[in-house]
Amino acid sequence: MKLLKETIYNLRRQPVISMVTIIGTALSIFLVMVVVMLHQVQVIPFSPESNRDRFQHYSWISFGNTEWGDPTESNSNGPMAFKVVKEFFYQLEEPEAVTAYVCQPMVKSVSLPKQKPFSADVRETDANYFKVFDLKFITGAPYTQADFESGLPKAVIDENVATRLYGTTDAVGKEFLLNGGTYKVTGVVRPVSTIAENAYAHLWINTTSTGGPEGNWSTIGGMYSVTLLAKDSGKESMEALHDEVERRLVEYNKEIGTAGWMIINRNRPYTQEKEAAGGGANVEPDEKGARKVRWITFAILLIVPAINLSSMTHSRLRRRVSEIAVRRAFGQTRMTTVISVINENLIVTIIAGLIGLLMSVVLAYVFGDMLFAKGYSFTLSRPDTDMSMLLSWSTFGWALLFCFILNILSSGIPAIQASRQPLVNSLRGGGNNH
Repeated sequence: MKLLKETIYNLRRQPVISMVTIIGTALSIFLVMVVVMLHQVQVIPFSPESNRDRFQHYSWISFGNTEWGDPTESNSNGPMAFKVVKEFFYQLEEPEAVTAYVCQPMVKSVSLPKQKPFSADVRETDANYFKVFDLKFITGAPYTQADFESGLPKAVIDENVATRLYGTTDAVGKEFLLNGGTYKVTGVVRPVSTIAENAYAHLWINTTSTGGPEGNWSTIGGMYSVTLLAKDSGKESMEALHDEVERRLVEYNKEIGTAGWMIINRNRPYTQEKEAAGGGANVEPDEKGARKVRWITFAILLIVPAINLSSMTHSRLRRRVSEIAVRRAFGQTRMTTVISVINENLIVTIIAGLIGLLMSVVLAYVFGDMLFAKGYSFTLSRPDTDMSMLLSWSTFGWALLFCFILNILSSGIPAIQASRQPLVNSLRGGGNNH
């Protein structure tokens, strides 16, 4: 508390320099935290992707046929056929759950009889989808495995669609028209942000009620992606799941090899972080490269302002050389002087850092639809965010870490220089004379 009072007192003695220092630090932390948030929203768990730390994605499949030439050289890349889902992924034993769903929501017409139709993003899924992605049900429940196996036209809709269709979220058991076909509502859920890329839609329908599972252009290629849910997020469980996929692939390639087919794995399935690193369906994401780019970005955003802030800190200390000299005259060591200056500057940095963090959250919340927009999108909705996505313990941890680094960079050298000022000259007010 004493240090805080002294810091506030010293800031008020030099209001212009203090204000510039705080604003400069806040802007630096603001820029860094925007970069952090752009990455965090792709990897941190939040509903309905609360299990991201247990996800392993097989979003795309790479395959070739001997008739095309060497499959490792001439191959196709994209979503998979439902035949592969059934014969390969549904047979795995390590995952807690396996779900298959169309890789992108499709825009379809939704209406009631004699009602003007409207467009909505529709995703076809299996029944396990709701075990992997924890959509928040307001009323009702997902369609069941029995519905899935029977091919019944069942659907889960979000509350916006329910309100638009029926004027209420009390829609369980009611029917509606989807591209002219009749579907029955089994549950109503909270709207899902497009940022939850694999969970997003306005409506989710039983994929076996459509021609989806049979609508493949080849034995391997189709329209489905797969997400595997590991039993836990531990390294052992995640590696066991990945190893089982690789072992099973060797066996499966022998089975389909009789017809000339071959699946090229590209080290799939990918964790959430590796999936977020990007890359095309025919390229393994460079997870380490993406991390290196982020760290280089952080370094630039911290070091450049730290140089300027160091000059500000040095200017503040030059005005306090007599005060520092008096402390030294009463027995304060150089190390204690350095630590005192760094601690004082840390308080300023944390205050400015919290301001910068608040600014970044406000920017992301207000302008999230632009900040988190994809380069391309097949969806009707624009990205939206809430505080559960933007604020987490990891976000606060990053902010505090960057504040600490910025503090050391900007105050360490000036503090050492101040402690080395000749004591006699400093007491005479001649701290600049050597």
